[in-house]
Amino acid sequence: MAKVGREINPYYVIKALQLYIEGVSYREIERLLGVSHVSVMNWVKKYGVKAPRQTEYHPTYQILNQKELTTFFQDTKNMKGAGLVVTELGDKFMLIRWERFKHA
Repeated sequence: MAKVGREINPYYVIKALQLYIEGVSYREIERLLGVSHVSVMNWVKKYGVKAPRQTEYHPTYQILNQKELTTFFQDTKNMKGAGLVVTELGDKFMLIRWERFKHA
């Protein structure tokens, strides 16, 4: 029996779904992980993942190596006014930060 398509490592499926839940767009996920945005859309559909509506916060992300991550956490102002999540991404780290929208 022939295999259709190539099998994707579950690591990338999980990372893609995590990013989607955090509000990262399909195209951005494609650029970050190197996985087709169509695949990501299919996984969202397959697993019934729904991203919560975010009206008060918006996520930003950075890809950092270990030294850059250490430097980031040494500056206390980086730790105020936002929620942070750090996750491994290959040999680097992705830092997701939720900043509050400023109300005028």
